[in-house]
Amino acid sequence: MDHNQLKIRNVAVIAHVDHGKTTLVDSFLKQSKLFRDNEKIMEESLIMDNSDLERERGITITSKNLSIPYKDYKINIIDTPGHADFGGEVERVLNMADGCLLIVDAQEGPMPQTRFVLKKALELDKKIIVVINKIDKKFAQIDKTISKIYDLFLEIAQNENQLDFPIYYAIAREGKVFDKIPESFDEKSDVSLLFDGIIEHIPSPDYLLDRPFLMQVSAIDYDEYTGQGIVGKVLQGKVDIGQDLNIIDESNNIKKFKVSKIIVNTGIKKEEIKSAHSGDIVTIIGASGAKVGDTIAPIGHKERLPDIKIQEPSVSVKFEANTSPFAGQEGDFVTSRQLLERLQRELERNVSMRLEVLSDEYIISGRGELHISILIETLRREGYEFQISKPKAIEKIIDGEKFDTQEELIIDVPKDYIGDISTELSKRRAELVNMVEEGEGRVRFYYKILTKNLFGLRSDLLNKTKGMAIINHTFLGYTPISDTVKSDRNGVLISSDQGTATAYSLFSAQDRGDLFIPSFTKVYAGMIIGINKYQRDMEINVTKEKHATNMHTEGSDETIHLYPVIPLTIEYGMNFINDDEYLEITPKNLRLRKKILNKGERERSNKKI
Repeated sequence: MDHNQLKIRNVAVIAHVDHGKTTLVDSFLKQSKLFRDNEKIMEESLIMDNSDLERERGITITSKNLSIPYKDYKINIIDTPGHADFGGEVERVLNMADGCLLIVDAQEGPMPQTRFVLKKALELDKKIIVVINKIDKKFAQIDKTISKIYDLFLEIAQNENQLDFPIYYAIAREGKVFDKIPESFDEKSDVSLLFDGIIEHIPSPDYLLDRPFLMQVSAIDYDEYTGQGIVGKVLQGKVDIGQDLNIIDESNNIKKFKVSKIIVNTGIKKEEIKSAHSGDIVTIIGASGAKVGDTIAPIGHKERLPDIKIQEPSVSVKFEANTSPFAGQEGDFVTSRQLLERLQRELERNVSMRLEVLSDEYIISGRGELHISILIETLRREGYEFQISKPKAIEKIIDGEKFDTQEELIIDVPKDYIGDISTELSKRRAELVNMVEEGEGRVRFYYKILTKNLFGLRSDLLNKTKGMAIINHTFLGYTPISDTVKSDRNGVLISSDQGTATAYSLFSAQDRGDLFIPSFTKVYAGMIIGINKYQRDMEINVTKEKHATNMHTEGSDETIHLYPVIPLTIEYGMNFINDDEYLEITPKNLRLRKKILNKGERERSNKKI
């Protein structure tokens, strides 16, 4: 396609988790005629969520972009995360876009993250197209959702022009888009109406071809064949293969490099081109060491572009190399140095994370528990072995005074669980702002709550509501510091010996509390194997075998009935541990343990406290 800026549209797709954003982008791809009907990709769903973690969790974690030729236009679609913990991804994506598709579920309406991202987009004066999705849901409330969207725009719009936006109606999983509410959901339609709307309502990039080349790094891309690539929108000018350019970092240090390749997307496939122009979204190969936010400019240019504004982290977790008796047995990367190098690489692409190095301890700060737990799971799958301490809410110091981070918390739940929600949030000192009936037996709570009192809330509420609660929170601001709500967790059951847990021993242990481990699990002294019925910790030996004289028949252990264990996940472990405990993470196992493994040393340490 010949370059013509007037024929380019750069569109970010923004939405709350599970409102159908990624499904709609799948429809864009499948209906774009980029693939043959018999190509395998036509049978796939969540094409853009291409990592195992994204597919398993049903969320977009990192932004991606694709290019769709439509008529004689080139529509660059940028898929973005919908969870507030990945707000850093969203903010830098908006720098590449000239407009946004705002996807809203017809039943749930605009949610906290919708508000967060929309506010950012309107502050940058991006043109918005609203798509109300899932209009065929049984409990869809299209008119009510439209009303809520208008209320939201009235609240956060920066000028009157932003209150005028087109609305489309979609059934994304069927690839249908309408420009008015259809009389029947069986009406034939496709996504072409929305493509036409993008061309009509989203502006083309600014025409700045007569100026020197400038680009800000919005993402880092890694490819096993080409190495590190820097991704961004060409803000002005053009760039050619072989051209010498400068990287200007956050400290205004300048490093020269030569452009070895320029890559653009056609569909989800990558295509090498000889030059790129103002308005293009490109990947440039050759700029090793560049970071997100760096300015790419011609030789001689020394002025750095304004920084991408990223919301500050609110949660921190201490990472260390694994020090348990099983250290080094299950991971490929087990040393402190290897862990540090990997965390430093993460910072090159994950702009909303921070790293503080304290000897062999590394404090990672992020936007929330999910943000950090995704990093932990990613490292685990890459073969890293390490341990983490209890997450901490970050205190903000303003004019010498300490402040807590406060968040808006929205809980959508069936009316049957109103009492459970009220009791739990009261314990966590949350302030009820509003409670609204949503119809069909559901109610929505609006709370203000301190970040430090959010830890573990999601798993607690999902347990209390049998998985029926929809829980969302987003940054609200800062408030003078107050005491943390004390954990009401019971004591733990601790293994007193190293060996293999037996069914015989676990059968006795389960009378003392709930277990984390099944039989045949390898354990060590100081490892946490369950939750005690009482407030105190208790050591027990779960490696004992049944004496031969007690065995009535060979193989009688098979008749021992053990209760199901508590499933141990990263999020559960992060929220469960106390200050004197670690969550041990390896590619094969998650384990809970005391920081001081020896019982005598642990008791002496507790007496000193």
